[in-house]
Amino acid sequence: MTDSIDINKAVKEAEELLATDDSASPALKASFNMMLVVVKILSDRLGLNSANSSKPPASDPNRKKKTRPKSTKPRGGQPKHQGKNLEPVEEPDSIQFIKLDRRTLPKGEYTDGGYESRQVFDIRISRYITEYRAQVLLDNNGQRYVASFPEDVNRPTQYGASVKANAVYMSMFQLIPYARIETHFAEVFNTPISAGSLYNFNLEAFDRLAVFERIAKTVLRQEKTLHVDETGINVNGHRLWLHNASSVSWTLIAPHAKRGNDATDEMDILPHFSA
Repeated sequence: MTDSIDINKAVKEAEELLATDDSASPALKASFNMMLVVVKILSDRLGLNSANSSKPPASDPNRKKKTRPKSTKPRGGQPKHQGKNLEPVEEPDSIQFIKLDRRTLPKGEYTDGGYESRQVFDIRISRYITEYRAQVLLDNNGQRYVASFPEDVNRPTQYGASVKANAVYMSMFQLIPYARIETHFAEVFNTPISAGSLYNFNLEAFDRLAVFERIAKTVLRQEKTLHVDETGINVNGHRLWLHNASSVSWTLIAPHAKRGNDATDEMDILPHFSA
């Protein structure tokens, strides 16, 4: 029975309840505390640990720790490892010339010998706001005529495409929670975004991808070679399966509650595929 009981957790909960119970007399509390001490002692004597009970490994100071053999490989990148070094670009965004202070040179005549260059890669993270001002004209009768705003500019203030794309990328690809994305935009860009807006951005991206899904299915059905696989994912605490159908150039993934034929049939690629 002890393998299904977290004794440390049960004792801790009992201690917390006892500490907040004002109806118990001091003598009764002292008696219960003594009993809890005895329970702890007996559980230690039983030899319960994280290996033979539900005791969490982090709360088991006597657990056996696995020792990894010392590696004989040198530190850093290993042979044949593809590194990611910065390569200079031919057209930098800005150039800063550094003049040589001739006062530091020995006396003599000098000719221009060109220059040596070094490049610093950086990023610019800033909010960028575009204000559209539609011209207003009035005729002799006071009638107002207003120039047309761009079709997608339909509110006094709204989020632009780059904000939406960045938010969807962080949420859907990097799997960052909404609350942390809200904090990121507020602290880095000084731009408040609500969880509701983030949800709407993802929904808009989902709707726009419907066209891509139809095209991808058509192309994948006609490929000569197809890779199909699935992996487990967690959605709101429930186990689902993320199915993949891909070729060299195209990939389509879709979640499903099941593995196997039921999911791939609903994905509607394999039933139409013939190698």
